[in-house]
Amino acid sequence: MTPAGRASAAIDVLTDLGARKRPASEALKDWGTAHRFAGSGDRAAIGSLVFDCLRQRASLGAVMEDDSPRALVLRALVSAWGMSPESVDTLFDGSRFAPDPLSDAERAGLARALSPDLPASVRGDYPAWLDKAFAAVFGVDAAAEGAALSVRAPVDLRVNTLKANRDKVLKALARFSPHPTAYAPHGLRIAPRQGPARTPHVEADAAHGKGWLEVQDEGSQIAAAMTGASPREQVIDLCAGAGGKTLALAAAMENTGQLYAYDANRMRLRAMFDRLRRAGARNVQVLEGGVDAGLAPLTGRMNRVVIDAPCTGSGTWRRRPDAKWRLTPEMLSARMAEQAAVLDAGASLLKPGGRLTYITCSVLPSENREQVDGFLARHPEFALKPWREAWEGAIEIGAPASADGSDETLLMTPRSHGTDGFFVATLERQA
Repeated sequence: MTPAGRASAAIDVLTDLGARKRPASEALKDWGTAHRFAGSGDRAAIGSLVFDCLRQRASLGAVMEDDSPRALVLRALVSAWGMSPESVDTLFDGSRFAPDPLSDAERAGLARALSPDLPASVRGDYPAWLDKAFAAVFGVDAAAEGAALSVRAPVDLRVNTLKANRDKVLKALARFSPHPTAYAPHGLRIAPRQGPARTPHVEADAAHGKGWLEVQDEGSQIAAAMTGASPREQVIDLCAGAGGKTLALAAAMENTGQLYAYDANRMRLRAMFDRLRRAGARNVQVLEGGVDAGLAPLTGRMNRVVIDAPCTGSGTWRRRPDAKWRLTPEMLSARMAEQAAVLDAGASLLKPGGRLTYITCSVLPSENREQVDGFLARHPEFALKPWREAWEGAIEIGAPASADGSDETLLMTPRSHGTDGFFVATLERQA
């Protein structure tokens, strides 16, 4: 396909998304099925353009004074892909498979700069109904923090120390130009590609098949390390999902002790079994059954409880930009109820002196510090430990400031730490 044809396809996909209100991945899959002549490179480029439009939908529409799919694609080619307005004008020439020529208003939009007087939610590309939440956590930096959540993310990898070391994986993936992460001790990063360039498919590499690495954001790696999980302990990953943090915990425990993996939704655990075998993680027991059957026998026995709670995923908007525009207050309320419930369930599993690590991939205070405060009010036998204590016990590099300025809990963000948005709180059950 020509670049102009790819632009037309991106407009079609965005039009479908606006009409059917569904995940972008589904719309892109359906488009590919209906247009089998498109090669893998074409599909990747179209997907990249669609996601770039969604990442910056508010600011692109504002600067164009038009939020139609065509206007978003036009401006994304300039703002996100680095094309000149003149090049875009040439691309949209109305020839076969190409979009119609530009209007004078569209040319003016491509030359226009984003006004600093626009609301923070527009400049930061987040839903306007979250303005108060972003202002509460970030203050005057709300727009800048939102904008950092609106660009492409790198590919972060965690070296599986049960099978390899960082130097070994660096050599194996040299063609992707990885480099060590800034903070995570076993992390590697592959810089994000720009424009139509394809993101490296690292999971197809032999090193991944051998169990030497897992794809995992650096923020997630840091959060797992800050749990302090150590050899010979009794640990439970209470919202294990597909097992990303479970695998990191197993490596930190050096395949000793007992690591339990549980999730209220058993379907989420299905992907874990192959990952455990590939990684060589042998100290993991996957629990099945409801809360009573699965967790009751562990009451009061755990050294550490790890809760990577269900959340809105606002910290991962770089990777799932369509999710931020589909998020509703009702969805946020549902996640908050689930978070409180899983925190209460985890509290009973700890022995005196044990630690509960509460983690979300969210930047919203209602899912983060407000949940911690609510938990402490319900469970006075717990105390909040300063986050730097957990950091210094797990990370050799000095601790940067939390994105919200807190000394008690840690909030990591793309702007402040180069990671996805992650929140970490350490709660200790008093003896």
